[in-house]
Amino acid sequence: MLTVLVLSMGTALVTTPYVRRLAQTVGMLDESGERRMHDTPKPRIGGIAVYFGFAFALFAALGYLFNTHQLNDIGKVHDVVQNVVGLIFGGTLILMIGIWDDVMGMSPRAKLLAQIAVASISMLYGFLIAFVRNPFHHGVVVYFPLWVSIPVTLLWYVGMMNAINLIDGLDGLLSGVTAIAGIFLLFINLEQGHPEIALVLAALVGSALGFLRYNFAPAKIILGDSGALFIGYVFATVSIIGASKVAFTVSLIVPLVLLGLPIADTAAAIVRRTAAGKKFYEADRGHFHHQLIFRFGLNVRQAVLLIYALCIALGLLALALSGGVGALKLA
Repeated sequence: MLTVLVLSMGTALVTTPYVRRLAQTVGMLDESGERRMHDTPKPRIGGIAVYFGFAFALFAALGYLFNTHQLNDIGKVHDVVQNVVGLIFGGTLILMIGIWDDVMGMSPRAKLLAQIAVASISMLYGFLIAFVRNPFHHGVVVYFPLWVSIPVTLLWYVGMMNAINLIDGLDGLLSGVTAIAGIFLLFINLEQGHPEIALVLAALVGSALGFLRYNFAPAKIILGDSGALFIGYVFATVSIIGASKVAFTVSLIVPLVLLGLPIADTAAAIVRRTAAGKKFYEADRGHFHHQLIFRFGLNVRQAVLLIYALCIALGLLALALSGGVGALKLA
């Protein structure tokens, strides 16, 4: 597990400067402006470096497990390979959509349709919220018909990707929040006996930490939609994978608690913009991280560090909800 984390972090550390140079060479820059929090143009498409670190570490881990014959159960081999391949394939698709948006620009409708398409393809790999377990009555399972599970899964994917995307408004904010939330989810899944999910999270945490080296304020490169959508997709998918293994409270409620800040901020933004007569996807400076700066006078670093602290508090709450406080002993 630690090896995967270090490998993904090292890969992101090495590839980020090259991605930054590519963005500068071809002019893939996020311009400054009224709705931007930086004064000078910054290279975007940083999500490519996060993706490289994530995918390289996971494929290397799979190769090691096969070569050392640590996956002897045919059924387990099938599940692990299908989950990893499906996750990376869907992640690649959403990364490409994010790159297209970063470089060429996409209308909100086109972006939403593209997200739905990727989520639909992911469901073909079995990433479907098909049932929930009742956390209060052991062994009681509630199965959903397809006409319920498909829209619920689509809503989960689209909601998670957009909530994560909207929090990416300050230098180092999303990459740091990703690392914090990922670490807590990793501990929880280890405690619940799901090392394959923890492996995926270790790759995500490592790549986010490696990228954070260049993304913390003042950032030399930003994630862009490519990185934000990819991270949101990974969080949504690992939660769905967990839904087939553990109680509903652990698999879906815990990620909602861990990522409660961006999710609540997204819900507030929709209400705020609708009440003001604007379209819900119109950008503004009313997000929580904006308020910390414009209303309370914090600088970017102070605002980001405060949100980190809030995420750690939410992580501890998620551990308590999952019954995984003992997982801290694994560290």
